[in-house]
Amino acid sequence: MIKVSKKISTPKYKQIVNSVESAIASGSLKKGDQIPSINSIKQQHKLSRDTVLMAFNELKNRGIVQSVVGKGYYVTSENINVTQKIFLLFDELNSFKEDLYNSFLRHLEENTQVDIFFHHFNKNLFRKLIHDNSGDYNYYVIMPANLKNTNDVIKNLPKEKVYILDQVHEDLLEYPAVYQNFEKAIFNNLSKASYLIKNYKKLVLVFSDEKQPKSMLKGFQTFCNENTIPFDVIDSLKDRNIEKGELYIIPDDKSLLRIIKKMRTKNWKLKEDIGVISYNDTLLKEIVEGGITTISTDFNLMGKRLAEMILNKEQLKIENPNNLIIRNSL
Repeated sequence: MIKVSKKISTPKYKQIVNSVESAIASGSLKKGDQIPSINSIKQQHKLSRDTVLMAFNELKNRGIVQSVVGKGYYVTSENINVTQKIFLLFDELNSFKEDLYNSFLRHLEENTQVDIFFHHFNKNLFRKLIHDNSGDYNYYVIMPANLKNTNDVIKNLPKEKVYILDQVHEDLLEYPAVYQNFEKAIFNNLSKASYLIKNYKKLVLVFSDEKQPKSMLKGFQTFCNENTIPFDVIDSLKDRNIEKGELYIIPDDKSLLRIIKKMRTKNWKLKEDIGVISYNDTLLKEIVEGGITTISTDFNLMGKRLAEMILNKEQLKIENPNNLIIRNSL
């Protein structure tokens, strides 16, 4: 089954890979079948263990084979056209993450398989997903969100295969990344809108310690303090008694719907009675209530740039741009 020749220029590890691919293509190897062991190939063809292991790792990274402790390697996929696999770990799924994901897929090479996972801001789940998939992928794209000490987990992956997305904490500065500068984004964009913000008596940031970047809070507080604007920071709108003249900065969509519902029960008008600035632009925010003002990064660009970094093996840190879109809610 495994054919290795010294008379051709193809590297020996690649000949092993090609042999397994040919056996799958011909049907002599099927999903669930065991392939010859590392030692048997090594002895039969007088190869080093590293050469055979290199071949097995390539097949494993592409999802063609998988190792079973104490038993050997088995065929797990008959799709030999996959050239590389990427592990993509998001915090949660929402419409703008979907835009990022779709853009990322569009700009990768054709035969790349991307497997997406979600940690839902749970450190134990984050740790388990990375541990269970270590060694199975060519690249690991990880969105740590605001989880603390994530490098304790990520450092167990090959450093050259890891890319960080969205937030880069101090313990992750050694890794390449496409990220947002949340502190600068909220400060600069509120400053751009200051001529409208002055029409309101108080700013209120809806901020979840669990889900929102700490730097967002810092940028908000700096803006309010420098401009001597009264402000509140609340973790939920659920029990909030809203008052006329307040301007709400809302990072999550559920809170946006809550404040619209509260306004309607009072027959108040958006912009005139209550102002709203939402985070992360979507098609829905262009339409609802005549349009919601947003501070947003370009998620399509983020996905495109991430794909380019992987394709070109770039080890860079790239700050993704953001902008203010003023609509009917301000």
